[in-house]
Amino acid sequence: MTEDRSTLYAKLLGETAPIRWQELQPFFARGALLWIEPQLDLIAVALAVAENDHAAVAAWLAEGRVAKVEAPQAEDLLARDPQLWAVVVAPWVLIQERAEAPTRH
Repeated sequence: MTEDRSTLYAKLLGETAPIRWQELQPFFARGALLWIEPQLDLIAVALAVAENDHAAVAAWLAEGRVAKVEAPQAEDLLARDPQLWAVVVAPWVLIQERAEAPTRH
């Protein structure tokens, strides 16, 4: 990773925050939410979007690993109200469901 790229990665990481679906609904209404599959690195995807890495983003879209949030998914998120992780790469808000912390016995 080049210094500029690692600086942008660090900036995006610093701008990433937990959020609830209720706070994201206005962005959904504008069609500005991108769902990032939990197996992907949210910040790496945000970096690719910020850098206009068309090849990487197109591949994730084609694989369904990145997608615009559609009504059925929005209804699910509203019903479940999971903890989400979000970062803004204008005009998009990239969101990902946070993994559950492992339980200790």
